[in-house]
Amino acid sequence: LVIVLIMGLVLLLGSTSKQSNEDESNVYTSKARVSGKTQGCIGCHTKQNPAIVVSWHTSRHAEKGVGCHECHKANPDDPDALEHYDDSFISVIVSPKDCGTCHATETEQFLNSLHARAGEILGSLDNYLGDVVEGVGATISGCQQCHGAKVQVVDGKLGAATWPNFGIGRINPDGTTGACSACHARHDFTRVQARTPEACSKCHRGPDHPQKEVYEESEHYIKYVSHLDQMNLDAPIWIVGIDYTAAPTCVTCHVGATLNQPRTHNIGLRLSWNNRADISFKTQRWSEQRTAMKDVCYACHNPNYVTNFYTQYDLGIDLYNEKFAKPAKEIMEILEQAQAIDITPFNEDIEWIYYLLWHCL
Repeated sequence: LVIVLIMGLVLLLGSTSKQSNEDESNVYTSKARVSGKTQGCIGCHTKQNPAIVVSWHTSRHAEKGVGCHECHKANPDDPDALEHYDDSFISVIVSPKDCGTCHATETEQFLNSLHARAGEILGSLDNYLGDVVEGVGATISGCQQCHGAKVQVVDGKLGAATWPNFGIGRINPDGTTGACSACHARHDFTRVQARTPEACSKCHRGPDHPQKEVYEESEHYIKYVSHLDQMNLDAPIWIVGIDYTAAPTCVTCHVGATLNQPRTHNIGLRLSWNNRADISFKTQRWSEQRTAMKDVCYACHNPNYVTNFYTQYDLGIDLYNEKFAKPAKEIMEILEQAQAIDITPFNEDIEWIYYLLWHCL
């Protein structure tokens, strides 16, 4: 009898162990109803790139049955079409055009934004700093990783000088600009990540665009960190004052939903000043855009507080323009006209002083 009991226990444990192993292997397979093409992708990539499959498996895409094939499928004549194992064609890059198949409104908003134009740095004076003053390697590892690059296709594959690249203004082989994955990282595309300040601060940092440092010195950030558990970052719409009240993030102020405004993917719709220029100037529709930003502020602050804040903000910018920016620009123009400096950028100390005055003060 004892022997029979022992044998039964061994069989039971063996069965439990086998079931446990099967359950663990199922972690890598979506339980969503997906297409046959996607199921084929999952079969191979579970073995080759299991983390990608697990990441996708946790996404809302997986819940809706949107899988590998639906996002990466390509036509044979697409510039970056790559012949795959099952006689089909895929594109490694999922561009805004591809995302727009399902997310039409978000794509249109994004393509009209400053973010989608970030790749224009490639033909600017700032890009000269990378390519010439520092070297092409600095541009590839630095500027292009945030601003984007023109992705080149070499012998049917994405060229090493321009890929991988998730710069938000990336110029894609299909002609579109932008990379949704700059904020919504592949393959889970979680909205939680996109709503955190860290998603923005990976690029908006440093002396020439110090938004990260400014935010992290603010009361807003202190409240965000100390009340992170109350931020409800995974809420479907995420309306400030309704879904969360603890603190604002970058998304809250610049693109997030309020009681009176829907969320948007156009980052510039609430900016009343362009502080990127050497002399700051008000945007074309600054009054309307300031009203939109004030609406965000009203979720936490009273109208007098908000109005006074903007009075202080305007005074600070006016001071910089009049005391530093305009006189410095006039000096540079006089030096150029007198040929006291040559046409080669950044080969003279005064040019660096002017650049640092513009970007760091």
